[in-house]
Amino acid sequence: MQDTHEQYNQSEAWHWYRRGLARLFSVPALILMGAFTGFSGLARDAGFSVWQTEFMVLTIWALPSKVVLIGAIMAKSSLVGAFIAVSLSAVRLMPMTVALVPEMRAKTTSKFVLYALSHFIAVTAWVMSMETFKTVPRAYRTAYFAGIASVLMSSNLCVVFLLFKVGDSLPPLASAALIFVTPLYFLCSLWGSARERAGHYAMVLGLVLTPLFHALFPQGDILATGFAGGILAYVIGRRKAAVRP
Repeated sequence: MQDTHEQYNQSEAWHWYRRGLARLFSVPALILMGAFTGFSGLARDAGFSVWQTEFMVLTIWALPSKVVLIGAIMAKSSLVGAFIAVSLSAVRLMPMTVALVPEMRAKTTSKFVLYALSHFIAVTAWVMSMETFKTVPRAYRTAYFAGIASVLMSSNLCVVFLLFKVGDSLPPLASAALIFVTPLYFLCSLWGSARERAGHYAMVLGLVLTPLFHALFPQGDILATGFAGGILAYVIGRRKAAVRP
């Protein structure tokens, strides 16, 4: 791979891959492992085996989608219903993919590499990458992201395996509480990384409107909140921008 300003070098690529691996020792990675601790308890209580849960981590990866799938199975939803629920949960990752992939692509980056790495785009990896890509040469951003992706995946596969073996020693309330650590981190991170005020408005409106729409449309509260909050945030942002000198 090569970009406009820099010749690709294999040893340099390994250097940036190792830099990605080193992101294991960071607050986002530790928070994600804490959330997977709670997820492991949830999967175990739902009757999943350790290998079924590991397969779920490998193939679905994004934590909310796995929680949605477990909920659909426990609710005895149909295969089509579970498929739709998980797909709708994963739709939120499309804008992140659209934003991140161009940041990784160099002049001759293989499309296959980008397609493969897209599987690992979830909120934690996205936030970690977008925060640091400006310090990574473009030619080596795929190597750097591959390091982040592989260390997050492998560490949480280990977390799931270990928690299935020692799950009885963790209080059920603690397992459930750990799942909510990740959304709190995401909220703080996305607030800080929002490039426009409209992003802040959207997050505040989401927090305010979710209880209302849950009471009115319990089966479609998230979708309704997203549409209403997103449109209102856009309108407020445009009006604020129009009156700003």
